[in-house]
Amino acid sequence: MPSKYRPQIFGWFGDLDKGPRLVPLHDDRLSYANNNYCAFIRQDLNDQIFYACLYFVATICGSGIIIGSIWLIVHHDNSKIEFVDIVVILNFITCCLGMYYVIPQVYHYLFSRRGSPIIFNRKTGKVYVNESDFFNFKFLRHPAVFLQPKKRRIKEYDWDDLHGVIIHNMSRNALTSTVLMVCQPGTHQVIDHIMLDPIRAGAGSTFVWGWINSFMFFCDVANIDDGEYKSDQEAAFKAHRIEGQGWPEWMIEAFNATSLEELAEIKQRHNITE
Repeated sequence: MPSKYRPQIFGWFGDLDKGPRLVPLHDDRLSYANNNYCAFIRQDLNDQIFYACLYFVATICGSGIIIGSIWLIVHHDNSKIEFVDIVVILNFITCCLGMYYVIPQVYHYLFSRRGSPIIFNRKTGKVYVNESDFFNFKFLRHPAVFLQPKKRRIKEYDWDDLHGVIIHNMSRNALTSTVLMVCQPGTHQVIDHIMLDPIRAGAGSTFVWGWINSFMFFCDVANIDDGEYKSDQEAAFKAHRIEGQGWPEWMIEAFNATSLEELAEIKQRHNITE
């Protein structure tokens, strides 16, 4: 049975239902939680360093091949086209397409910092992200984005408009990820994607999704002291994960908003318009 969300996402494996779960968290990505909000990190530092180096090397190698191919194309004998010329041209085209994928990956791993936490406020039903614009997995990008390596996506979403989907990477390792499909209110029409829980082994690794649902539905299974920081260590959490990362001041205040009325007052005070 295909996904109900349109358009479907590449690598779709299954849709996830919302609602409280009875499975406790077995995960180290919960950074902090209190009675108002929780924060999950989505970027492991060791993985970030490894993949940043891997894609950086790929960029250097790809650039070298492209430059070498251009040199060979310019200096080949124009009077005849040989098999080697066709190979060089095909290599050039292939490397250009590869670099179109690799360069955003370099930006992703170089400029995704402090774990790229995603914030869920259960009292206002709002979700906050502040991440590298390349953290998502778009395939079609305007060429101008390659000149904006530090571009960021800082947004507020409604929890009701976010729906979980499992995707897999088509490899023999059966790695899966949980993605939030951002839909138009009350529909299954997808307008954006948010990476929630990247790269897991096996299809059953939905602990993060389950814990967040329990938290958002005020289920006791979601122990707010399960995280990297205890609920009374908010200052330490913010110093480690939030400060210096470009989070808007109003948004940091909104983490702890206890009602939509309080959230509206925060936005009005900071002159935030919808």
